[in-house]
Amino acid sequence: MNILSIQSWVAYGHVGNASAVFPLQRLGAEVWALNTVQFSNHTGYGAWRGQVFGAELIGDLVLGIEERGVLGGCDAVLSGYMGDAAIGEAILGALGRVRAANAEAVYCCDPVIGDVGRGVFVRPGIPEFMRDRALPAATIVTPNHFELEWLAGTTVSTLDQAKAAVRGLQARGPRSVLVTSLRVEDTPADSIDLLAAEGEDFFRVRTPLLPISVNGAGDAIAALFLFHRLRWGDARVALSSVASSIYGVLKRTSEEGSREILTVGAQDEFVRPSQIFTAEPC
Repeated sequence: MNILSIQSWVAYGHVGNASAVFPLQRLGAEVWALNTVQFSNHTGYGAWRGQVFGAELIGDLVLGIEERGVLGGCDAVLSGYMGDAAIGEAILGALGRVRAANAEAVYCCDPVIGDVGRGVFVRPGIPEFMRDRALPAATIVTPNHFELEWLAGTTVSTLDQAKAAVRGLQARGPRSVLVTSLRVEDTPADSIDLLAAEGEDFFRVRTPLLPISVNGAGDAIAALFLFHRLRWGDARVALSSVASSIYGVLKRTSEEGSREILTVGAQDEFVRPSQIFTAEPC
């Protein structure tokens, strides 16, 4: 399995490609990583060093890969946080080149816009780009609760409302939708839900809510869902696999009191989760 992953990179910690690439490799995927930034650490620390790369670099790197004659073997494109709309257009340009070589290539878009409690935290124009340009091109999208509401233009407080919002997204392009960090009326206070849709089918998995707040978990979830969806061809199996792995990693992270997700330290959870959570039809 070959995946072209276009995301940010940090030297210290795990977000963007630094969160997505290793789990994919640990599971056996070949990852062609293109980095949109090179930072010392995640910006959540309040201070960092490094550079933002221009959109033209993405196009140039994809052209170089194309010149190797291997784009036909690319199974999927994965994208996450986009620094500006120009980067987004470069990602869609890369997707176009991949699909010209392999019409069956999947595009998994993690539409990073914001989060509950923080609101929109990306630059102006990015939310609209995600809604109007990225969403129609995507095969899979992985919004969190806040992003689902923003993209669908509606409030989500019940499971039925969540399903209606997901159907609205599906009608605009993606066949598969994974909603992360979902909390609706029937979600217990000590739990968190993940909801997946594939065509007309919906599945939900519920895991304990851990006392932890780390960056990079969403990047890993998007990568894992893409991998398992490609591997098994089944959204329900993919959802169960993702929930089990990410819970195990976050539990280890919480137990050790780490500010950074233990992508390497808890790597066996990606392959052999210590606890299995089963997704149920809903």
